[in-house]
Amino acid sequence: MSLYSIVVPVFNSEHTLRDLHSRIQKVFEEVIREDFELILVDDNSKDDSFSVMQALRKEDPRVKIVQMARNFGQHPALLCGFSFAKGDFIITMDDDLQHPPEEIPRLVNTMRQRDDVDVIIAKYENRKHSFIRRIGTRLSVYATSKMLGKDPDLEITSFRLMRRFIVEAILQTNTHAPQIGNLLVLTSGRIINVPVRHDARAYGKSGYSFHRLAKDLLFDITSHTDFPLMVVRKVGSFSFLISVILAIYYLFRYFAFGVSVEGFTTLVLLQLAFGGLILLSLGIIGTYLMNILNESKKMPHYVIRQKEVDEIPDGRK
Repeated sequence: MSLYSIVVPVFNSEHTLRDLHSRIQKVFEEVIREDFELILVDDNSKDDSFSVMQALRKEDPRVKIVQMARNFGQHPALLCGFSFAKGDFIITMDDDLQHPPEEIPRLVNTMRQRDDVDVIIAKYENRKHSFIRRIGTRLSVYATSKMLGKDPDLEITSFRLMRRFIVEAILQTNTHAPQIGNLLVLTSGRIINVPVRHDARAYGKSGYSFHRLAKDLLFDITSHTDFPLMVVRKVGSFSFLISVILAIYYLFRYFAFGVSVEGFTTLVLLQLAFGGLILLSLGIIGTYLMNILNESKKMPHYVIRQKEVDEIPDGRK
């Protein structure tokens, strides 16, 4: 019999945690019929999420709880949960019930049938995200497929099932601001999608604003590819070539016809355009340098404030 570890980052989800736990419990006890542990990682919630987690821990010893010292983000919270996972297979899912626990058997059954697969990622059949989130996801899929050589048809979502050795490999990485989806693509080429249902949020709204999505996309691009630098280099090379051609042309006009070059407005516009391009280039280089600085700091991905992850002795409630 296999053990499944379900890792869930928690942020302001006091209203959904009990329902999430009860539905996961029912699925594993009545459908999958395998052992499981539920690892809840509180990413510095502002509501009573951790109190609910503590209550669940007292009621069910299969629940492990961790509270982070501050808000580190979804991916560091997942890494934190991975470090306490003991399962042969690890499942990650969100805390807002948009990932229905009733869809877990689809992932599990596919993994049972496919020994050649290391990671199964849920592909939403009826995505309930906002318009901005859907646009951001499409841009991210396109960017990562170009940067990492990923199959553009492979969708990366936070609802997934992984073999244990994949998670152990991810835990050995020590990169600044890790992105689990990218690390999976870099770790294994045996990743497939399985279609699942995607429900609407029961409470609250997503923390992924347009600014957050754009920031994550920019970080992904500057962390995994030199594409922006190559674009600036090509624009600079093309501009230099054009300037040489124009210089020869204007010199020919001057010596052949004695015509001086006019165009003060054009000169000003060119200065503004290339001045902006230079500043943009410096900004791009600065972003890369900042990424290098952050990598060199080797700051911890997360800091644990308190945890309850040890096995509860028999008879304790």
